[in-house]
Amino acid sequence: MDARLSERLSAARLRRFVGRDVERELFLSALHATELPFFVLHVYGPGGIGKTTLLRLFVSLCAQVQAPAIHLDARGIAPTPAAFVEALQGAMGLEADEAPAQALAAAARRHILLIDTYEMLAPLDAWLRDVFLPELPQHVLVVTAGRQPLSPTWHADPGWQALLREVPLRALSRDESLQYLTQRRVATGQHRAVLAFTHGHPLALSLVADLFDQRPGLHFQPDAAPDVIKTLVEQFVQRVPGPAHRAGLEASALVRVVNEALLAEMLSTPDAREIFEWMRGVSFIESGPFGLFPHELARDALSADLRWRNPDWFAELHQRARTYYARRLNQTHGQDQQRVLSDYMYLHRDNPVIKPFLDWQETGSAVPDAASEADWPVLCDMVARHEGDASARLAAYWFKRQPEGVLVFRGAEHEPIGFLTMVAVHQATEEDRRADPALRAACRFLDEHAPLRPGERATHFRFWMARDDYQAVSSTQSLVLLKIAQHYLTNADLAYSFFPCADADFWGPFCAYAELTRLPEADYEVGGRRYGVYGHDWRVVPPMMWLDHLAARELDTTSEPIPPPRTETLVVLSVSGFERAVREALRAYARPYTLRDNALLRSRLVLEAAGSEADEVERIEAVRRLLKEAADLLQASPRETKYYRALYRTYFHPASTQEQAAELLDLPLSTFRRHLKTGIQRITEHLWQREIGLSGS
Repeated sequence: MDARLSERLSAARLRRFVGRDVERELFLSALHATELPFFVLHVYGPGGIGKTTLLRLFVSLCAQVQAPAIHLDARGIAPTPAAFVEALQGAMGLEADEAPAQALAAAARRHILLIDTYEMLAPLDAWLRDVFLPELPQHVLVVTAGRQPLSPTWHADPGWQALLREVPLRALSRDESLQYLTQRRVATGQHRAVLAFTHGHPLALSLVADLFDQRPGLHFQPDAAPDVIKTLVEQFVQRVPGPAHRAGLEASALVRVVNEALLAEMLSTPDAREIFEWMRGVSFIESGPFGLFPHELARDALSADLRWRNPDWFAELHQRARTYYARRLNQTHGQDQQRVLSDYMYLHRDNPVIKPFLDWQETGSAVPDAASEADWPVLCDMVARHEGDASARLAAYWFKRQPEGVLVFRGAEHEPIGFLTMVAVHQATEEDRRADPALRAACRFLDEHAPLRPGERATHFRFWMARDDYQAVSSTQSLVLLKIAQHYLTNADLAYSFFPCADADFWGPFCAYAELTRLPEADYEVGGRRYGVYGHDWRVVPPMMWLDHLAARELDTTSEPIPPPRTETLVVLSVSGFERAVREALRAYARPYTLRDNALLRSRLVLEAAGSEADEVERIEAVRRLLKEAADLLQASPRETKYYRALYRTYFHPASTQEQAAELLDLPLSTFRRHLKTGIQRITEHLWQREIGLSGS
């Protein structure tokens, strides 16, 4: 009876086995070889990747050719030489006084020794390598399976180098996964959702297929399957040394890539080295050029489990990562800043609104680069293919007019695979307006609805596309969007931006999420095709406030865009309005309560200084602080100290009258008034530069 059941189990397992063709062929080549090409085959990979299933396949293949297979599971073996030998004797049916090596030598034919969960025998690794295995006869093939590759000592030994093969087990391919789901009779309509969650991980595929067996009409949603998540997490985090290590794994699941500094920030510890080094040895954690990251299924399982089990800690980790990235954005430039921004935006990957619009995979070989004249024909051909000849002629026009605004994305062979054209609207001439209906519409919109003040800039992302996918979702398109966001954050004098779309309806949810307003007045038509335009006034919602608004959406799991947080509406002051507000603020400096109605309280300058969530009292204090800081700059200059003294005696420590102030400074009244007027001008100029983003002070 037992034998028949064993046969049925083996047959069922074989029927459901898919993939692993390379590993199967490698094993069969050794099984049938006259002389073994290697004596140890080690397969390794994270929990649930299919190591045990593969060893069972090897046992079945041995049975087909009547090659004796000896199977050991190290989970039931104490890591001592005596316990290992005893377990092997039991598996071989030997007596206590019979040596396994001698019994195998006496058999004189191919035997296969398979050892599962080899990591449990880590204390025995040196003994097995140096003592036990060398005693085995040459017709015995040893197959081990564990979560980690073999220790470097194996490869450092010249003898074992030639007699050893290591094979990392990866997830199943898309085709193999689909084959498995079809075998398990999972409805075709559910395949996409299942593949997106499992990433080809065998255990995950099996667990989800079991769910469908139990609930045939199931509409699969990972968050609604906590038992599946729990099982996967248990597979991934077995034998975690302590809570801090578990927290480290959870932190790595939330961010795109984690380095030691980010890990320390997220765990709120001054030194995360020990945890980081431990994570480097975890089987499902991979290393990249910028840090560590988990296998995608491990990431999804850990993240989903944490969100379900402890949403407050989930949100806290997000907040700590966001704080780290916000600081790094101000400390980095160029490619480093782009990478930080990519990491920052990755925090939004689970939001159902934004998720369909970004390809979160690495951008492959795509590299942003300044365009050259040699690129113009290729880029024009790209535009002509996707938008038509009329648009291609306009692209050529802007390549010539503003070549510095063209950013090309290059592939592995340095060829253009996409590009972005950023037209400086504030530099547009009447000729530009006549030549391009897009610029004509944008300039008309600015003139009527959001006039630019002196020193302010506006950008029209006039052309943006991937060579093969145009404006559809792709890794190149996602890189384009990252460069656009980087433009927002690195151009402090940017007042307005325009984002045109060939399919405005498709991009509507994404633009609403990103607080880009639909601007029908800025739409335009070229070659019989109409383009919808979205825009943003960066004077009303500056970049850092914009990032704060995005943060509020980050953890939202609804499918509808949520409105921005309730914050004070900014006013866009003209030069004269700003000057008037500064003069009024100086007069009210000694009586703060009279500042309540001052227009500066709702200026970009003050809200950035006080914070977007600041109340009225905090904004009043910010106005007073900014005025005093600007005045102190005059005091620090030997040539302008006289202007500071006039301001000091008039506003900061005022005399009863201007006459008395002039007398205290030992100045004629006319001279005093001239110094005061110049001091007010200097303060106003300095604050205006900050208001429009031209000063970092």
